[in-house]
Amino acid sequence: MDKTNTKFSEKEHISKKRIETILFIFLLSLLFLKGNLQGQNTNPNTLKTRVVLLGTGTPGPNPNCSGPATAVVYGKRFFLFDAGSGVERMINAAKLPINGPEATFITHLHSDHTLGYPDLILTSWLMRRKKALNVYGPHGLQRMTNLLLDAYYEDIDIRTNHLEKEQAEYLKVNVKEIDSGIVYDSAGVKITAIPVLHGDWKEAYGFRIDTPDRSIVISGDTRPCDALVKASEGVDILVHEVYFGKGLKPEKRPGGEYWPEYCKSYHTSDIELGTIANKAKPKLLVLTHIIRNDATDSDLISGIREGGYKGKVIVGKDLDQF
Repeated sequence: MDKTNTKFSEKEHISKKRIETILFIFLLSLLFLKGNLQGQNTNPNTLKTRVVLLGTGTPGPNPNCSGPATAVVYGKRFFLFDAGSGVERMINAAKLPINGPEATFITHLHSDHTLGYPDLILTSWLMRRKKALNVYGPHGLQRMTNLLLDAYYEDIDIRTNHLEKEQAEYLKVNVKEIDSGIVYDSAGVKITAIPVLHGDWKEAYGFRIDTPDRSIVISGDTRPCDALVKASEGVDILVHEVYFGKGLKPEKRPGGEYWPEYCKSYHTSDIELGTIANKAKPKLLVLTHIIRNDATDSDLISGIREGGYKGKVIVGKDLDQF
């Protein structure tokens, strides 16, 4: 055989292999780039939904429990439910965007669920929010928003018209006063408002959040409620308020004799919650907005068991994640 032809044949073979290798690497690069540009924020197989308890407290100023607030995070998207006291600091502590969530949902207008609302509006603005704050909640939320912005008129004037040079256009709050049903549906995240029973409030809501990989219900404040049970059936996580029923007694204060009646009308006892969870059968039950009445965590869990629920229960603490 001609040695010259053999050398050329070997060179051609090596060149062909190199071209095939380069093409293979190029195709892999394209697939990787496509995944980064398109799949990173929309592919449910690469994203995880998590719940972050930003505040598990009640109106009592417990330094270990911030005001009621819960975050649902889907990929890089962040949704806020209620805005209790200290909400922006807890958002920061959870390493979530301090310039505001994609959307905020208010369960009802009790002060402990909204004391952080002006904080959310103003602090996220000062932390370089570049769009309007979108907030969903019961009727009366628009009036509350208008009055809060008016209350901070002097602050806003100084910050926008003097040396700080903040941009007033980004302070805007888009309020949508809602009714029950689907209130948000965007890019794989659907949020449904559930009418709940919270004493004398004409409007109070829980929320169901559905993402491509998880289903979550956040009760808001409520006594036992059939609509909430139905919405919670088989969900991955049920985040529910609770009070310790066996510790319920009149309080030593003006009007304190009505405390047991109030709790039964406005809230859900541990035993009642056990019954609710036994019917709904969530994969995980998380307790929040806990009215302890001197109960320990073990007392609360015992009450849940007494109500019939045998599944996984966690007594929520601030900054817990699930």
